[in-house]
Amino acid sequence: MKILVCISHVPDTTSKINFTENDTKFDTNGVQFVINPNDEFGLTRAMWFKEKQGANVTVVNVGGAETEPTLRKALAIGADAAIRVNTPASDGFSVAKQIANVVKDGGYDLVIAGRESIDYNGGMVPGMIAGLTNSNFVNNCISLEIDGTSATATREIDGGKETVSTSLPLVIGGQKGLVEESDLRIPNMRGIMMARKKPLNVVEPVDANPETTSVSFEKPAAKGAVKLVSPDNLDELISLLHNEAKVI
Repeated sequence: MKILVCISHVPDTTSKINFTENDTKFDTNGVQFVINPNDEFGLTRAMWFKEKQGANVTVVNVGGAETEPTLRKALAIGADAAIRVNTPASDGFSVAKQIANVVKDGGYDLVIAGRESIDYNGGMVPGMIAGLTNSNFVNNCISLEIDGTSATATREIDGGKETVSTSLPLVIGGQKGLVEESDLRIPNMRGIMMARKKPLNVVEPVDANPETTSVSFEKPAAKGAVKLVSPDNLDELISLLHNEAKVI
């Protein structure tokens, strides 16, 4: 079984975010980038298929040379090879089209993507890849088992969970539950050394004009001041909740 794991290169959630050029460009100075958490759950599940079923695992990213350290980390975790499509990740459609081309060229049986990235939270790329490659698709996937060319997946739905049976080729949008946080792997020294010898192939993009562009960015409004009320002054507390907070 050949597995392709989509890896997004995203800012660490602890990074302070700023914008430049009149709030039209994201400022990357001083920002630490990591593997998108939803993608990391998927990569860990792919490692299970590699170890238990002998699957071959390739990771892919759409982006410039600055994303290669993130791909190298994925290789250190255990992926067999990496592919970087040499073009900026400008919007969901163009990213999906680039990855779909990689899927078709590589003949992958299973594509594991995160249900969304934590930077733009678009949540559109996995479904688009499935559509462009004529593959089956399961989103919000929290469990996946493969037996030959058959797959059994569980996904979150409103108010519960749903288990579905499908077949390969398959694209999933994975999330926490596909593996637990305690299952995530930290690269060890042996993995880091081996990653230097694994292939990281840079491929040129296919034509894919972006369908959307970012006009401007805006930070959330700052939180208002906190008013402290003595527990002995219930009348003032009720007045504030009624007249200012308007929750009663």
